[in-house]
Amino acid sequence: MQALHKLLLLHVLTYLGRNALGAKIINGVKVPKDSMLFMASLQTTDGHMCGGSLISDNFVLTAAHCDGDNDDNVPVRVVFGTHDLRKNGTVRHIEQRCKHPDYQDDTLENDIMLLKLSQSVPVGGTIQHIRLPPPNMNLKHNQLCHVAGWGVTEAGRDTDDLRVALVSVVDQNVCRQQWSNVGLNLDDNVICAGGYKTNNGNCNGDSGGPLVYNEMAAGVVSFGDTFCRDRRLPDVYTDVSKFRPWIDQIVMQNGC
Repeated sequence: MQALHKLLLLHVLTYLGRNALGAKIINGVKVPKDSMLFMASLQTTDGHMCGGSLISDNFVLTAAHCDGDNDDNVPVRVVFGTHDLRKNGTVRHIEQRCKHPDYQDDTLENDIMLLKLSQSVPVGGTIQHIRLPPPNMNLKHNQLCHVAGWGVTEAGRDTDDLRVALVSVVDQNVCRQQWSNVGLNLDDNVICAGGYKTNNGNCNGDSGGPLVYNEMAAGVVSFGDTFCRDRRLPDVYTDVSKFRPWIDQIVMQNGC
């Protein structure tokens, strides 16, 4: 059965393309300079790769698949304190990558990771923490959230400006059915929001960024439709509330 599930997922990722593992902001707007100050840009030596959010002075929350699949495609630094990546921000190198121990690269289950920074980040001014949700918080259908990132825009161009889009939560049963129609069975630790029956959502380049509800990091961008135009498929986020004990333990012991 597990082999069959892997085969189906391979079919889905082939159908959607490898870039399904990511997100660009669709129908978004530029984020005001004094808003979403918790956003972080995870960067390789070539530039921006994924999004993330600052949850403590020295830990960033992101997606496990942002660790990349080879040594040339892994984040090596994190930039804070600027919404315009053409401008200098506060840079920290990555000391430790803490992927969830049950993360599955082939199915994207438990797609969550904490990055321990080389030094604490000076919080205040243009850098702030984001709050975490309480354990097992359940977002209801149609509740409104925001998703932000530096990915490709709806016009298909790279952007250095942080952008944000408004998305609504999709009923879990509907989301499961829509994804099962293309051969993927979702686990219980996800939130679905945006994409489905709308033109607002995410796609290539913003993986790891937060799904923000009531100023909390309710979710982490995991995957969606490659072209961000398939109105059948909701965007999928890792449900942060399901991982609070794991997150709290790592932050408390200062590493994994």
